[in-house]
Amino acid sequence: MTRDDLERAAAESKVPAVTLGFWAIKILATTLGETGGDTVSMTMGLGYLVGTAIFLAIFIALAAWQISAKRFHPFLYWATIIASTTAGTTMADFATRSMGIGYTGGSALLLVLVLASLAAWKLATGSIRVETVRTPKAEAFYWLTITFSQTLGTALGDWVADTEGVGFGGGALLFGALLVLLAILYFRSGVNRVFLFWAAFILTRPLGATVGDFLDKPLGQGGLAFSRPLATAALAAAILLLILVLPQRAGRHDGGAEERSSS
Repeated sequence: MTRDDLERAAAESKVPAVTLGFWAIKILATTLGETGGDTVSMTMGLGYLVGTAIFLAIFIALAAWQISAKRFHPFLYWATIIASTTAGTTMADFATRSMGIGYTGGSALLLVLVLASLAAWKLATGSIRVETVRTPKAEAFYWLTITFSQTLGTALGDWVADTEGVGFGGGALLFGALLVLLAILYFRSGVNRVFLFWAAFILTRPLGATVGDFLDKPLGQGGLAFSRPLATAALAAAILLLILVLPQRAGRHDGGAEERSSS
């Protein structure tokens, strides 16, 4: 490896560049997380606790592999994202339904955990910008925050669709509209880019959750009653296709100055 190759590798983040393709795959992954999690916990009848144990074990194994990797690997990264979102689905359902704290209580608790994770990450590394995710410490905080945000998104989607009575279709439209608003703020305002990224990252999860529920819930509950396993397989195929077709590159890391800058 030449000196230029080494310098380029040192400047690369361990996570993908944030592009339109990134958001497209992320939304599909969160939708798959909902249908995949429900397939194991409901269709297969294993329950939320067993489903959580299965998906959390897979996620921990993949996250450890991702953190130990020396560079960005698209398939490994997106497999870890999918594992986190399926684990988030079953964990949120276990907390809000089996533990009985409800969607409102679950959403509030998980929001606190997301904010606490971001605060701890900021204190430990000096930045919560995804471009700085290239050390094991930063990446550990990154995946912890993602896991909390995926779980929060599931509870938030259920809270809006069920508790507030918006319905799955209405919830999908609401969260989609909020994401469009964030995109407008990104391109038309001076709102902090780090805030906008994490707000969008969190909101893609309830969008995926409501779309997933809309696809597989019974007609009587406002869904389309599609087969959960078939919907999961179709979403997985679409994600695979997008990873192969769309450019997948690591984000760029600007060095120590960026780490010390305010996020």
